[in-house]
Amino acid sequence: MSHVAHELHEEFPDQAEAIHALKAGNAHFARIAEDYHALNRAIHRMETNVEPADDATIEDLKKKRLVLKDEIAGFLATA
Repeated sequence: MSHVAHELHEEFPDQAEAIHALKAGNAHFARIAEDYHALNRAIHRMETNVEPADDATIEDLKKKRLVLKDEIAGFLATA
């Protein structure tokens, strides 16, 4: 499978340690990080036609990923 863009370590390259610490110490953060990861992989599969989907579905999922990313960024800003 090709490179999956938008992984958390790429989106927040300076925050790898904070991401790891939050995953280990905050159950809510760990859940949203896992949700982000699962959603990101699903979008990648759709965009590469491994699991084809219509554009509206992909765009909806991208919006959900952005909401999760914003929530993750909020955690990282206060970490």
